[in-house]
Amino acid sequence: MSTGIWISEAEAVSVMSLPEAIEALRDGLQEEAAGRASNMVKTHATWANGSTLHAIGAVFEGLGIVGTKTWAHTAGGAMPLLILIDANNGSVIAIIEAFALGQMRTGGISGLATDLMSRENATRMAMIGAGKQSITQVAAVAAVRKLERVTVWSPTPANREALAAKVEASLGIEAVATQALDEALDAADIVTLATRARVPFLTADALPSGVHINAVGAITPERAEFEPALLARATLCAADSVPQVRKLSREFQESFGHDEAAWAQLRPLSDLVAGGGRRPEGADLTLFKAMGMGISDLSLGIAILERARSTGLGKPLPAITRQAPRLTKN
Repeated sequence: MSTGIWISEAEAVSVMSLPEAIEALRDGLQEEAAGRASNMVKTHATWANGSTLHAIGAVFEGLGIVGTKTWAHTAGGAMPLLILIDANNGSVIAIIEAFALGQMRTGGISGLATDLMSRENATRMAMIGAGKQSITQVAAVAAVRKLERVTVWSPTPANREALAAKVEASLGIEAVATQALDEALDAADIVTLATRARVPFLTADALPSGVHINAVGAITPERAEFEPALLARATLCAADSVPQVRKLSREFQESFGHDEAAWAQLRPLSDLVAGGGRRPEGADLTLFKAMGMGISDLSLGIAILERARSTGLGKPLPAITRQAPRLTKN
């Protein structure tokens, strides 16, 4: 077995930008649509004040690579690790420090969905939530649509003002921090929700017709960002992982319940990628639900690994010498 490599956060960022991550995700979802990639449905545990332990993974049978990403989201931070494994012999190919990778994955999948589901002439975005994921969410939408203005709302004034300033400084797009949610939503073509809300705050009548929504914050059942009734207005709904939505999204569970006909309307994003999906003419609302899935993480990890190898990056992992377990204390 060849020795795997450890790829640092700095190395991962040096070989992949956010627009490149969107294209890597598009490639990975093509693999899923062709039946050559499949997800391990996310598992998670909670403790303390909302801390969560997550594990997701995927099989890229066509590329001979499988892998998992695991992390603990705590009040003190998180440090995800992505492990890529040779599907033929089980050896570790790479371990990738994956905090920035996760930001690119989460932002990038919203960017890809926006490209497929929003109006092509969309120019105004509302960013609801001003946490660590927010700047990549804005940048990903800006990578696929020519944004002229971004409004930002968060319940914490300092956070929304800081994000607006960062959008203007790093992306060169006019950005306004609004005092009220309604003000942020006014005239928006694209709305991205990236919050840790436990009570739905986006109501069914809060948006005019024609808007595309990226809902990325509520990925466990104790969280919810939009009223379940909002889904009745959605002409097209898609998700990165439909099984994970069914298992973990309270918003969809409360809206669709046991109605299989309703669940059948929720399409995998990979279907839209494979079919060259576009927003239906005259659509009222379109909504993309992102849960985070192994195929997305591995899509980026595999591309980063290829680029790291081609440029000589990565630190060799120590060789493993197998040892029989000790059966007694002596």
